[in-house]
Amino acid sequence: MNTPDINTEVHNAFEAIKNGGIILYPTDTVWGIGCDATNPEAVKKIYALKQREETKSMIVLMNSDRLLYNVFKEIPDVAFQIMDLSEKPTTLILDNPRNVAPNIIALDKTLGIRMVKEPFCFKLMERMKKPLVSTSANISGQPTPTSFKEIDHHILDGVDYIVNLHHEKTAAKPSTIIKIGNNLQVKVIRP
Repeated sequence: MNTPDINTEVHNAFEAIKNGGIILYPTDTVWGIGCDATNPEAVKKIYALKQREETKSMIVLMNSDRLLYNVFKEIPDVAFQIMDLSEKPTTLILDNPRNVAPNIIALDKTLGIRMVKEPFCFKLMERMKKPLVSTSANISGQPTPTSFKEIDHHILDGVDYIVNLHHEKTAAKPSTIIKIGNNLQVKVIRP
């Protein structure tokens, strides 16, 4: 059997996303369901698949400051300090996102983002030139799968493409979540 090739997987995932599809993919933490963060119809598909209320926002992954500044006009300096100092994956919730699908923005006009270095995610966003939605690969209310083999068949059957990488690997823990307001108020939501 051929070993999966990261470039082939990036190409296949990109094609699915480009056509408005949703993918199941390995992240720097747990397996995620994702799509183009600027496509409201694709975002809607993820909410439906997860049986999740649209009022519960999802996070987006980014791989560059360019993407970050495209989504946020103002980024507090403390956000960069936290990203630079974090030794584990950290999601930051920032105020007043723009240039993303309105249905991923939280009711309080915030959006959770995580900068990733994981090679597959990084290369996929390099190809997309857009942020990537990331939400755990489970039905809302069910436990987050810690490995590919724990993912519910409903999720596997419901995505347009399953990335053929890291199926044997056990996932890391979900990311730390820190909310940073433009008023510089910092609140740890999940350590």
